[in-house]
Amino acid sequence: MKPSRRITWSHFSRSMSLSFCAFFYALSAWSNPHEFVLDNGLKLIVKEDHRAPVVVSQIWYKVGSIDEVNGLTGVAHVLEHMMFKGTEKFPNGEFSKKIAAAGGRENAFTSYDYTGYYQQLHKHSLPMAMELESDRMRNIVLTEEEFSKEIKVVMEERRLRTDDQPRALLYEKMMAMAFQAHPYKNPIIGWMNDLENMRVADAKDWYNRWYAPNNAILVVVGDVEAKEVLGLAQKYYGDIKTGAVLPLNARHPQLEPVQQGSKRINVKAPAELPYLIMGYHVPAIKNISSDWEPYALEVLESILDGHASARLNKSLVRENQIANSADAGYSAMSRGPGMFFLSAVPRAGKTIHDLEQALRGEIEKIVKTGVTVEELARVKAQVIAGHIYQRDSIFSQAMQIGRFESIGLSHRDIDTILEKIKMITAEQIVEVAKKYFTDDNLTVATLDPQPLDQKKPSVIPGGLRH
Repeated sequence: MKPSRRITWSHFSRSMSLSFCAFFYALSAWSNPHEFVLDNGLKLIVKEDHRAPVVVSQIWYKVGSIDEVNGLTGVAHVLEHMMFKGTEKFPNGEFSKKIAAAGGRENAFTSYDYTGYYQQLHKHSLPMAMELESDRMRNIVLTEEEFSKEIKVVMEERRLRTDDQPRALLYEKMMAMAFQAHPYKNPIIGWMNDLENMRVADAKDWYNRWYAPNNAILVVVGDVEAKEVLGLAQKYYGDIKTGAVLPLNARHPQLEPVQQGSKRINVKAPAELPYLIMGYHVPAIKNISSDWEPYALEVLESILDGHASARLNKSLVRENQIANSADAGYSAMSRGPGMFFLSAVPRAGKTIHDLEQALRGEIEKIVKTGVTVEELARVKAQVIAGHIYQRDSIFSQAMQIGRFESIGLSHRDIDTILEKIKMITAEQIVEVAKKYFTDDNLTVATLDPQPLDQKKPSVIPGGLRH
């Protein structure tokens, strides 16, 4: 739920922020990514970074669990697993063996909005990585035998990472209640009953429908020359046929109906401590230039959480000692609607009710007294620096580019977002708090801890990849 983009600087003056940003923009202009589109629709983005002889190659498919239908939840993630089962040219296991033999690493990820596969290795091994990845874009061999094995791995992964994890289970139940119609109500890994009834034909249909060059972005970052990478992309991907895939802007909008009253759910599960999540429906970025509320919400998130002097930690944990921990979470980047989360664990002797009132109180302080000029300047600097520090590694650079592109934005919007954040005012922070942090917009989920001896041990399957 919480982005990993924050840093924990206790103070950072406005002048330092502006000079740091000026440095970043100069660096960005020097190393702008190169963008190409192949004849079959594959978009290629290359960012040269010559600090070390290393390269990251990622292929992002613009499809995730948001595109699933009822009865087939989890199929996007299941296919991700099956993509490692081999092709005729590179049979089962050969992909990973070749990457490992080259001293590289590889894995994959599925989200609500996209599915991605990556390799990080020495730059001389980039042609091999491209050959392997392009081969499985259209030539994966999906058999009943391998599917029957892997679906059991996925079901055990669900047990291990959701069913047996009380906080993850609470989050899943909360999302299922918070969203009435939108596919975000379904877990990325899928409901267990859907996994139990899934067939290899379902995975094949998903693969044939969505895995095509015109539904993909190839991101390459590292010690490479853009023109050489373009030549490799044309060699390995250029002959793959364009697929009949709807572009993002032509798919169903899947709007969530306006919530009409608060929702509450209490979940009983074996756990040591209670836990509280409060989720508010909020917007995500849809128009980089004209939107402002998502940027204000991002600054508000860091006012509440993410550094030593943030309000939740200062008030609830250190001063009033109501909570062992208190957190805020929000992402402005998604294909669907956004959610702003407040969560906390009560301190001994305190109740979930105490926590909820304390979290509400912090929002009320924002609404009534706003934020000071000094606090806003400090937090904005921290938010901007957090965005900038995502460029510390070539892997993070690739992830940021791929994420922007796969949800319908452009990697060239990154600088615009930083400028928009710098323009957010204290009045706008108060305005979004007033508008969105209301009971009619709220879902509250509480974990009622049960004795730990009720918890059944899970066997960790060897096939888990991530």
